[in-house]
Amino acid sequence: MVRSDLKMSDVTQANKLAWNASAPHHKNSKEWQRLVEGFATPGFSTFDETLTACLKDVGIEGRSVVQVCCNNGREVLSLRSHGVTRALGLDQSQAFIAQAEELNQIAKTDFEFLCADVYDLPSNLAQQFDIALITIGVLNWMPDLPRFFEVVAGLLAPGGHLVIYETHPILDMFEPTSDKPFEVANSYFRKDPYVDTAAIVYEGEQVDAVSESYWFPHTIGDVLNGCIAAGLQIAQFKEYPHSNREVEYDIYDGHNQQVPMCFTLIGRKI
Repeated sequence: MVRSDLKMSDVTQANKLAWNASAPHHKNSKEWQRLVEGFATPGFSTFDETLTACLKDVGIEGRSVVQVCCNNGREVLSLRSHGVTRALGLDQSQAFIAQAEELNQIAKTDFEFLCADVYDLPSNLAQQFDIALITIGVLNWMPDLPRFFEVVAGLLAPGGHLVIYETHPILDMFEPTSDKPFEVANSYFRKDPYVDTAAIVYEGEQVDAVSESYWFPHTIGDVLNGCIAAGLQIAQFKEYPHSNREVEYDIYDGHNQQVPMCFTLIGRKI
């Protein structure tokens, strides 16, 4: 549950404002230009080998997929090249949904996007999808992780699958930009959220501060137990030694004493 002195509605609203304010910085980047050029070409996908293999294990060709917290829609639109027939991207940021719609016009798909609070989704989405997809940098924005997994499970038809490809919570124990980046700086079991006013960007740019945002630490146990409590059977869980988050975390990759840096999880709705 969210910390007792924070209202969940205030947290989600603050994070929404921070993402909306950060959206222009994402669009003013080389990555945006890569997406614009890529989605004009049939077969373009932003998926790396790890996520591609995980989705292949589930079997996504001809299936319906919902991505929860889809950002600018790049991964939703990438599903087209993997044979997905119906896809919906959900995000609470109007600014990023607008970017997703712009990319969708370029890609010329009939996939859909919806701006909505994940904790307050329209009832007509219940049990409509074969697969729910959660990728990098979603879980830690969730102040109530058990409730989040209940909502996601509710989107799945019976027998449907949840696919998660996320950063490993062990990385939040370290501060890669500090003077001692290899020393443990934070408890793995921290409960209080990290509060930041920096713009949310992933390419190392120095940009102006924005409104306050909240990043909630969750352990692997929190993730597994949240899935199980939501009626999802854990079918597969894998940890990996490569980073899939901000570039500054690359310093933890390729060591003899390697920490896990990301994970995939497949859950099946019982």
